[in-house]
Amino acid sequence: MNVYREYVIPESDDIERLLKTKMTRLAHLLYTFAPQDGVLDLPISGLSIVRYSGTEIDCPKTFYLPSLSIVAQGARSISIGHETYKLDKSQMLMNPITLPISLQTMKATKSEPLLIIRLDLNPERIAEIVPKVYSHGLPEIKQWRAGHVMNADISIIDAMIRLLECLQKPGDVEFIAPLIMDEILIRLLRSSAGVHVAAMGFADSGVHQVSEAIAWLRKNFSQAVKVSDLAKLTHMSESSFYNHFKAVTSMSPMQYQKALRLHEARSLMLSQRMDVTTASGMVGYVSNSQFSRDYSAFYGAPPRKDIGRLYRRSPKIY
Repeated sequence: MNVYREYVIPESDDIERLLKTKMTRLAHLLYTFAPQDGVLDLPISGLSIVRYSGTEIDCPKTFYLPSLSIVAQGARSISIGHETYKLDKSQMLMNPITLPISLQTMKATKSEPLLIIRLDLNPERIAEIVPKVYSHGLPEIKQWRAGHVMNADISIIDAMIRLLECLQKPGDVEFIAPLIMDEILIRLLRSSAGVHVAAMGFADSGVHQVSEAIAWLRKNFSQAVKVSDLAKLTHMSESSFYNHFKAVTSMSPMQYQKALRLHEARSLMLSQRMDVTTASGMVGYVSNSQFSRDYSAFYGAPPRKDIGRLYRRSPKIY
């Protein structure tokens, strides 16, 4: 005798209730693991928690590696180049490339702080998984974006909860966490942003080629470089490279290099207490006045004033 059960598709109200329950559990875990404001890097590689209890202080500009961010509580605005993305509770942002960003907390209180879980995406691992998910090749990408906002996926939220729960069980971080991270990548590859995630792992994709140029810029940011040099590096025509770069990063290659230089100069002045003149020279500036103008425009205050303000604040809030 054959026995089977009829599969019943959940009603939309049931799905919403389940998502609410999962988000509440995720927020509870984040609140537990991050008892203070700031960014907490967890023992699982590439996984971090953002917690912020107010909106009155602007967060500093920084760089995000390719990553998936999920808002479990509160709201945050993320600006990339000329594009701004607002993330509310139960929304996710995927950025497929290393980018300079500007952050602003839109909704947070001491009783209900902003809580975000962020997972860095590994292009090498994605390249290994992509052929299994896209066995017939990668569909054409008609529009490139610096970031992709999606409503939270219950399956991804559930996997993220289980990933965090690995921290509570000895041995799970080493043996179980990598399996769950692969699950998250697979589910992300099958999401609405999947083709853009997959492009990170294809050597001939625009995202991968731009990533190569960015990797070179990150290592050689102090050197003078032309767009034509970067185009040759990626084996693209100058116009094609420029258009791809701007579509993927929402800024020009030279704007990106400037952001890299300013970010590195800021890090030198903060971590090594380097003076403004020395720091600007180290990152490739030949004019102190030009450096100060660019720095003020980018960070909203002259170098000395900005660094003094950061010394009085938490060293890692972004």
